[in-house]
Amino acid sequence: MRAVVVTAPGNAVVTDVPDPRPKPGEVSVRVTSCGLCGTDMHILAGELPSARYPCVPGHELAGEVAALGEGVTGLTVGTRVAVDPNMPCGTCDYCRIGRGNLCDDYSAVGVTRDGGFAELVAVPARCCYVLPDSLSTAAAGLVEPLSCAVHGLNRLPRRPGAHYLIYGAGTMGLMMAAVVRHAGAASVSMVDLNEDRLAFAASFGADAVATEAEAFDRPKGFDVVIDATGVIAAIEDGLGRVRKGGTFLQFGVADPAGAATFSPFRVYNSEIDIIGSMAVHNSFQPAIDLLSSGLDLDPLVSDVFGLDGFDDAVAAFRAGKGRKIQIAPARG
Repeated sequence: MRAVVVTAPGNAVVTDVPDPRPKPGEVSVRVTSCGLCGTDMHILAGELPSARYPCVPGHELAGEVAALGEGVTGLTVGTRVAVDPNMPCGTCDYCRIGRGNLCDDYSAVGVTRDGGFAELVAVPARCCYVLPDSLSTAAAGLVEPLSCAVHGLNRLPRRPGAHYLIYGAGTMGLMMAAVVRHAGAASVSMVDLNEDRLAFAASFGADAVATEAEAFDRPKGFDVVIDATGVIAAIEDGLGRVRKGGTFLQFGVADPAGAATFSPFRVYNSEIDIIGSMAVHNSFQPAIDLLSSGLDLDPLVSDVFGLDGFDDAVAAFRAGKGRKIQIAPARG
């Protein structure tokens, strides 16, 4: 089969590799869509300590079951599935208290083992979620990132009629906007420096968009502020725009060495909740159910490349062009 192989930081090639053989309890999946994510960029740059080389990246994957390993039940060849790439150990303290996304011995498809930028990938059968026939190929590849947004929503207090401010109108910011709107937000305002993304956000349902939050007329602040950028300046600005009794959600991935400045007195005096949201937690099936119920996220997919277009996909991602970029290995 053919796959994208990162041989070392900074070097990715599309080449022939042996077909994966599913071990007991695993299945082989023919990949029909796999989203390009910031984590993949970190792997390419050698900035993810848990990554190993050579590796096949790609963790936002979906496809069709191609082969069954010994002992697998409940799946058949040809079944459409989305793959939860996360593989907590199940035995550490965090796993034992039901917080597997915080696992001390965390592993993941596309990070610590070969992933979805390949024609075939072997994954644990328990990580496969059956997809309805009505779900498009593009939507199938959005299940994993949507499940992250669903987990972020689950971390927030449920406040129907709340006013939200989201920093970042990329794919994840737009997904957060979609799920909070679905959950009963009164308004969603979005900030981004990319004018094209702001224009799309406005067409996608944002009530107000701007390149800086000062443009919004909310002198008392917002009920919920969400950072989907990981940019320190955006985080610091957002922390100052939470109204009394409101909530700040850190959803974007920041530089591990970064530090934001804020007023501890204001957090205390205004009873502001500061919450983090990391990856996926019991949110994969709910994400599929949301898509199946009519939440239309297909417009978020702006570009689809075959394996041979991987370098072009990476260049578009780095240039901030489009929205969600997917690789379709099965196209050949």
